[in-house]
Amino acid sequence: MAKELFQAVEIDTSQPAYVFKCQLYDLTGVPPERQKIMVKGGLLKDDADWSTLGGQKLMMMGIADEIIKAPEKGPVFMEDLPEEEQVVALVWFRHSAGLFNLGNTCYMNSTVQCLHSVLELKSALIQYSHSGRSNEVDQTSHMLTIATRDLFNELDKSVKPVAPMQFWMVLRKKYPQFGQLHNGVFMQQDAEECWTQLLYTLSQSLSSTGSSENPDTMKALFGIELVSSGGQGPLSSSETESVYSLKCQISQEVNHLHEGLQHALKSELEKASPSLGRSAIYLKESRINGLPRYLTVQFVRFFWKRESNQKVTILRKVDYPLELDIYDLCSDDLRKKLEAPRKILRDEEGKKLGLKASEKSSGSKDNDVKMSNAEGSSNRSGEPSIATSEEGVPSDSGTQMTGIYDWLLC
Repeated sequence: MAKELFQAVEIDTSQPAYVFKCQLYDLTGVPPERQKIMVKGGLLKDDADWSTLGGQKLMMMGIADEIIKAPEKGPVFMEDLPEEEQVVALVWFRHSAGLFNLGNTCYMNSTVQCLHSVLELKSALIQYSHSGRSNEVDQTSHMLTIATRDLFNELDKSVKPVAPMQFWMVLRKKYPQFGQLHNGVFMQQDAEECWTQLLYTLSQSLSSTGSSENPDTMKALFGIELVSSGGQGPLSSSETESVYSLKCQISQEVNHLHEGLQHALKSELEKASPSLGRSAIYLKESRINGLPRYLTVQFVRFFWKRESNQKVTILRKVDYPLELDIYDLCSDDLRKKLEAPRKILRDEEGKKLGLKASEKSSGSKDNDVKMSNAEGSSNRSGEPSIATSEEGVPSDSGTQMTGIYDWLLC
């Protein structure tokens, strides 16, 4: 038990005794609430009258706070690590090196970073080789697939920005529209168009390798099966199609992603009507009949303005959630397949809230659960990742947001 004598401590008698205790705290490290200051007749109270305490020697007893020691080693920032340790850290956090802008190539960089975040695609590209190329794939498609694989490898091994020059040259050779010039400068291009063209090329190449395990990698990762119906009576029709993205149509009535998706799944088509003897407009409505591992959503922000004969950008704000439930946009067949994993998710969420299965409201089943992979993949909970693509307005690519899904922004 340490004893220490403090002399010449000035006391402002116009202030309450608590102020004096704070002075002692600075000197001794004992908080005011732990201090016991002995005076003649008892303990010093916070509202004590200093005029009655003149000429006394005060003794304080108490236990000081634990002294916080400075860390032996300060924080180490990633850029200060050796290069080989930076590579390990980047792989651990699923980040990658950046890409140099080669001159209005942000549309391309965002697309590459977005696809680079898909681990299954990187694995499929590693298995793709010159010897496995099918004659059905043209030479430029094969070259672009190889360039994509090599660029992904370079991003994985580097901690410094990468210049995607080889990839850009092959991309322009395969799709000349990305090489358009204006006043001697390469023009800005559409990120969604680059995304679509690259997915199409990779789909051709990877499906031609003849893998018995997964003959169509791109379709499994990004393919969306839609079943559409339209017309009435003899003009009614039903068809199935496969697409790589859903569209979010934006208008004055659309404030949320879900509303935009609903609008996009409905369209009008014109058919000749025998009963009317003329053409008639019929409503075509599509439903999702199969979900991929990664769901791509395109925000359609462009429309053609006839008055000025030019393409105009829609600047309307559209909110989107971290968890997206599109159960009501699915076909009846797919809904039946989704019921089991949705029930599992409901039960898990109920356990987190301390509820028993019988206590959960049956009416909440369409609101508190997410989507399922209709093909019954290893993702039992049915939680596909989502890739969003905003037409012509590329944002920070490869960004991942915390939540049920991985949103891949391009």
